[in-house]
Amino acid sequence: MSIDCLCAGILVADHVCEPLDRLPAAGELMITAGHRLSLGGCASNMALDLARLGAKTGVAGCVGDDLFGRFIEQTLRDGGANTDGVRRLPDVATASTMVINVRGEDRRFITAVGANVEFQVGHIPADWLDRAKVLYVGGYFMMPSVNPDELRALFANARARGARTVLDVVLLGGESNLDDLARVLPETDVFLPNEDEAAMLLGETEPLAQAEQFRRLGAGTVVITRGGEGALLLSEDERLRCGIYDVELIGGTGAGDAFDAGYCFGLLEGEDPAGCLRWGSALGASCVRSAGATDSVFTREEADAFMRDHPLTIERF
Repeated sequence: MSIDCLCAGILVADHVCEPLDRLPAAGELMITAGHRLSLGGCASNMALDLARLGAKTGVAGCVGDDLFGRFIEQTLRDGGANTDGVRRLPDVATASTMVINVRGEDRRFITAVGANVEFQVGHIPADWLDRAKVLYVGGYFMMPSVNPDELRALFANARARGARTVLDVVLLGGESNLDDLARVLPETDVFLPNEDEAAMLLGETEPLAQAEQFRRLGAGTVVITRGGEGALLLSEDERLRCGIYDVELIGGTGAGDAFDAGYCFGLLEGEDPAGCLRWGSALGASCVRSAGATDSVFTREEADAFMRDHPLTIERF
């Protein structure tokens, strides 16, 4: 069977608190409306979001042989994703993140990277490359065992077999290596950093200049996501800016992954770049309506209805 999108990268169990009015002071006990154990991590979120749209997804990554690892695998399976590429490692804990939401502020993360540090390119099932239409790797830089030359070769192999390659990054504590990224970008069809990640990588804060630099490093299409300011797309043939869909913001966790999922679904549907931006923006908007990363992401029917009833400003420049 084919796989619409092979989702490889970081797998995380999130501990999410409902929004607080403020952060507690030292020693203070505050009450929240609730905590939840939720799916997190780029590859996990991407696979589940795409599965909700009806796409066939396979997940490759590492978890520990523990409660959180079993939770991640079961949640993905229940959501329709193939977890045969998830490796359960006996001597390392599953990655977990505390997500602290404060009303009117960006979310805060405290993470333990866990089994993600063990993930390698060789862990991806080789036969899946023959079956995948899109190969997505999410969380680059949070997986120190992923060798950039091996990742570049993987992308080149996938492209030779007809797949699109998509890359997203996570900068842990701001640490990154632009040289490592530059070795992978020439085999990357779509690169999807947010503007803060791009600024840390390049030392450049202007989104168009960021996209131009990543294009010069070899990326085919660069999409800089900008939170409430929308997104900017630059490719050989297109220069696009899009706004956002106006929805109530409850929490931003997973919104970037939802955007990626929507954008890749557009690729699978044969959409042009503007259509891919529209799908990405719609999925990202649906995500922020809840505190968790995947709880409120649209199904295919919900996304179609939402985009039909809500216009999105997309302009060429």
